[in-house]
Amino acid sequence: MIEQIAALAWPGLAVALGLTSLVWLASLVKRDASIIDIFWGLGFVTLAWFYRSRVPVDSFRQTLVPMLVTLWGLRLAIYILWRNRGRDEDYRYAAMRKKWGARFPLLSLVIVFWLQGFLFWVIGMPLLQVQISRQPIGVSWLDLVGLGLFAIGFFFEAVGDFQLARFKANPANKGKVLDRGLWRYTRHPNYFGDATLWWGFGCFALATPGSSWTLISPLLMSLLIIKVSGVALLERGLGSTKPEYRDYVRRTSAFFPWPPGV
Repeated sequence: MIEQIAALAWPGLAVALGLTSLVWLASLVKRDASIIDIFWGLGFVTLAWFYRSRVPVDSFRQTLVPMLVTLWGLRLAIYILWRNRGRDEDYRYAAMRKKWGARFPLLSLVIVFWLQGFLFWVIGMPLLQVQISRQPIGVSWLDLVGLGLFAIGFFFEAVGDFQLARFKANPANKGKVLDRGLWRYTRHPNYFGDATLWWGFGCFALATPGSSWTLISPLLMSLLIIKVSGVALLERGLGSTKPEYRDYVRRTSAFFPWPPGV
């Protein structure tokens, strides 16, 4: 098992770093490191099909999981591409560019691009597991749980993004807080959905023998979303820029959907 993992994992890391290196080169031409965000989901799609191409097909999940990853990754990439159209470089990368000056191009390769490549390689371990452990061939209860979690997560992420985009498109809502639809029950339905569907991929992996190690994937994704790059990062500034947001925080669950308070 360890030999099988290594035989696919190390080439997978090379693919991840190679892809992010190409995106880095494109960012130098555009002078915009924000394009890495578009390729976050596409990185998982690339890894999923790379792993799929390296082994024979013996079970349905070997093809189903890459298809689900593709559905998720393409939707996310298209949404971010549409959302960022006409915008300047994201403030996070712009701040790094200003701080590091002439060193930014090389430092961004390691700290921004290769780091994200390493992360989607680690988080993508369930995608590797479902290819190297092709048993059981039939459908298990964990496969059904995985499919259910993916469906719930995809719904919350896609519908949450759609509702937010429609809300922001109305000039009358400038400076206001979205507290309708899924946003009535959680302040971050899109992030909740993202984490949930990765627990679904974790369940697909758990359906195969010797796979408990892959739980690092949904755990790490959930940690990043809640504590690092998602919920925590977004909420730092919202309380000061939108006075209504503090009241929204008081009555609305931060992450898990829950009926709103009074």
